[in-house]
Amino acid sequence: MRRALTQALRRGWRQAVRTARSMIGVPDYDTYVAHMRRHHPDRAVMTYAEFFNDRLQARYRAGGGRCC
Repeated sequence: MRRALTQALRRGWRQAVRTARSMIGVPDYDTYVAHMRRHHPDRAVMTYAEFFNDRLQARYRAGGGRCC
């Protein structure tokens, strides 16, 4: 039981960190690479610079650049 609780807490912590990073605009490259290798092995993985630029464009494209 203690082990299951520890594992659940670790999963929750990792998810909280990913969520916080996403909210402040820090993309999670390691998660992206793992996802691509697991689910899309036939597709090329972007470099960190390509990934960062892609996430940056996606973040600011959606809001239209408005301030209010």
